[in-house]
Amino acid sequence: MVTWHAQGAWLGGPHLDSDVLIDVVDGRIVSVSEGTASEADETLSGVVLPGLVSAHSHAFHRALRGRTYDAGGDFWAWRTPMYAIANALTPESYRDSATATFLEMVAGGITTVGEFHYVHHKPDGTPYRDPNAFGLALIEAASTAGIRLTLLDTAYLTSDVAGTPVSPEQKRFSDGSIEAWRDRVVALSETVGDKPMVRVGVAAHSVRGISADDLSVVRDTAADLGAPLHIHVSEQTVENAATLSEHGVTPVGLLAREGLLTATTTLIHATHLTQHDIELIATSGSIVCFCPTTESDLGDGLGPATELAEAGVPLCLGSDSNAIVDILREAHRLEQHDRLRLMRRGIHSSEALATSATTAGARSLGWIDVGIAAGGQADFVSIDTDSSELSGTGETLGAVMSSATRASVKDVVVAGVAMPRA
Repeated sequence: MVTWHAQGAWLGGPHLDSDVLIDVVDGRIVSVSEGTASEADETLSGVVLPGLVSAHSHAFHRALRGRTYDAGGDFWAWRTPMYAIANALTPESYRDSATATFLEMVAGGITTVGEFHYVHHKPDGTPYRDPNAFGLALIEAASTAGIRLTLLDTAYLTSDVAGTPVSPEQKRFSDGSIEAWRDRVVALSETVGDKPMVRVGVAAHSVRGISADDLSVVRDTAADLGAPLHIHVSEQTVENAATLSEHGVTPVGLLAREGLLTATTTLIHATHLTQHDIELIATSGSIVCFCPTTESDLGDGLGPATELAEAGVPLCLGSDSNAIVDILREAHRLEQHDRLRLMRRGIHSSEALATSATTAGARSLGWIDVGIAAGGQADFVSIDTDSSELSGTGETLGAVMSSATRASVKDVVVAGVAMPRA
């Protein structure tokens, strides 16, 4: 057993607890109690939070950082350079670039990532000798970086809501049929088995990327594997209009009709929702993942985070395109975007923001035993309250959630193991 002492720790309430002892055995917390540093094997100064979580990531998008900033255009124009990067990848190059991205995450206090994975095959769409070569490369990258991974293997079979086949630049994303996708995902899940740091989840890219007739197979595959299900939804108004025209309902309405809104479903972006959409999500128990820095970078718009939260919808956060890898900034922007949109302050409490940045994200990825509590995974991060960002603010949860960024991250512990400092 290793005992860690936290000068101040967030245990899930509105305030911090002082002088917290965290006993860890085999990567899990066995007890949490009050005590002094003299009783501990290891000491964590500052404020200790559960490990930060990026619930939505595309690791290869990191290669676009700085390359598209001045390009102009909208989301649809941004896809052109994204496709070029995607089609240059090999399993080996993706492993190397993902390793770099995941290492950056760990250095910034992210201990768990949900990798929304849709680059599956060769550029012409033919499989590698191992059809899961890319997925296994991502798993290897996560292992090297020391980050906990949920690999969200994504069905991507169409190019628009009408079900048009994928375009030439999208061919490597497609398995050709929903049955081939399912077979490959089941094989990957069997290969991963019970690896303690990896889980296989499933995803449908969007209602643009998979036909309505195939959504039920994704739903059933998630249920059969006991896996979380993620999907991009209503990121763009064009998608909403096309879905209404084709199906007579919004994207959220289509997911509800096909039975994809469940307590193990996470909706990514959810930027342009109707009030009825919000009610459907709230009733279902689904989670919504906002990615504020990417949504800003792509000009997506400002999503209804406040309305969702007030309806009881859990919110989590993702780094998405990884143009910025900083979950504390994502949390800060969640609040700031709603302040700009609603023209009032203090909308999301510090406790709510901390939950979105940590335990809500972990649960959306299928990691249920989370948080600094007995039985939880021993993933935590310390925030340096003497850093230039926090100096003089006092050791409060409000100071951390309103002012800290990855620059204030001091110590990162994953499965009870202290990660090397960058």
